[in-house]
Amino acid sequence: MGTVVDSKIKPWQSLVLFDGVCHFCNNAVNFTIGRDPKKKFVFAPLQSTLAKDILKQLNEDSTAIDTIILIRNKKVYKRSRASLEIAKQLNGLWPLCYAAIIIPGFIRDLVYNFIAKNRYKWFGQLDTCRVPTPEMRERFL
Repeated sequence: MGTVVDSKIKPWQSLVLFDGVCHFCNNAVNFTIGRDPKKKFVFAPLQSTLAKDILKQLNEDSTAIDTIILIRNKKVYKRSRASLEIAKQLNGLWPLCYAAIIIPGFIRDLVYNFIAKNRYKWFGQLDTCRVPTPEMRERFL
């Protein structure tokens, strides 16, 4: 039996779950879309029912919204690892960021967690999740 992910995205795409009310996170989504002309990534806010259903099917915590989650081939990447895996797939020099994978994950995630903890204070928060423009709608589930 297929998962919700199987029915919602193409086999060559990865799903990025992000905090839909975080300005920083929304800007990161826009950044990714701008460097992903082959449309390797589709997106959904962590606050959505769809994201909660997908995470439940994958036996992942569906209540945490302080992390970015990348789902590729039913494998789940979180926090700094998700960010590095995304960067590796972008156009330009961004794949070079993947070299940071040599830094132990717990150290990378200390930095990630510090930013995640302060993201609303530093970058602000939206009242509701973003509504994609018609041009971007195909990239959002």
